[in-house]
Amino acid sequence: MAKASAIANANIALVKYWGKRNKELMLPQTGSISMTTEGLNAHTTVEFDPKYREDILILNGKEYGKGDEEYDDYVGLFLKVVREKYPEKAKDLKVKIVSNNNFPTAAGLASSAAGFAALAAAVNEALKLGLREKELSMLARRGSGSATRSIHAGFVEWHRGENEDGSDCYAEQLFPPEHWPEFRLVIAVTTKKDKKVKSRAGMSQSVANSPYYKAWRDDVIPKHIETIRKALGEKDFKALGEAAETNALMMHAVAIATTPPVIYWNAGTMDIVHAVMDWRDQGLECYFTIDGGPQVKVLCLEKDSKEIAKRIRGFPNIEDIIITRPGQGVKITKEHLF
Repeated sequence: MAKASAIANANIALVKYWGKRNKELMLPQTGSISMTTEGLNAHTTVEFDPKYREDILILNGKEYGKGDEEYDDYVGLFLKVVREKYPEKAKDLKVKIVSNNNFPTAAGLASSAAGFAALAAAVNEALKLGLREKELSMLARRGSGSATRSIHAGFVEWHRGENEDGSDCYAEQLFPPEHWPEFRLVIAVTTKKDKKVKSRAGMSQSVANSPYYKAWRDDVIPKHIETIRKALGEKDFKALGEAAETNALMMHAVAIATTPPVIYWNAGTMDIVHAVMDWRDQGLECYFTIDGGPQVKVLCLEKDSKEIAKRIRGFPNIEDIIITRPGQGVKITKEHLF
């Protein structure tokens, strides 16, 4: 019997990841930068044991298996990678996986990033693979691209890499959480429902036919990575906020211009987008970012976070509000889910 559990936090991209150049190896078209959150986590327990005749996946209390998208297109493919890379450890063993998120799943809050970072770490521990952070980041990437960033704490950069085998495509920490402890994200949850177009499908469509994709990939991202990396180092909130907000708008412009269009925003999204711009004009220092979903993350400093949350509560299309700060990377826990 080989059992282990891990907890990983979601990350929110400041420079977005949108599009792969290799779907099998999960190699991105561009690099990206994110903040690992505090408190938005996936808790995952795995057990490899001869007693299991088939892989068992239980996600948020619901069981999935072969024939289900959650297994066939996600966890099953990840396990195939593990068994091919480490046949002496895992080839002949089936596994039971139980994972719970403490925040909405498949709703634009990076649940797959947290989930696969936790799964990679738990598999590493259970099978005694001995992977260090860089290797673990690369393994997590094979489940979900953005999971490569959730291995690390604080502010993280995912390197695109140049090698077609993915050997130089990994994430590393730029700055630890304590570098900028006053930094906050106030998340306006506009719906807890699953999004109609999953990020993986939306990215694929955008790469294939959005007329803006080439400019996004070649011109926008390199500039924003440089700007935000510098702004983080100097703790220049204005420069970071402006670049992150523009980056998000440009990513969604790419998605909206896709055929058929990929539109994640809803009425609540638009309410907060307009409100943030108005608040900023009134002197309240804040900016927004939006990933592949309808949720709005308002970038601010600790001194303004409660006021922003209070204002967001006044809108009718908001289901929840979460305030988060730079958080920790993946960790092993002795608290098992079964």
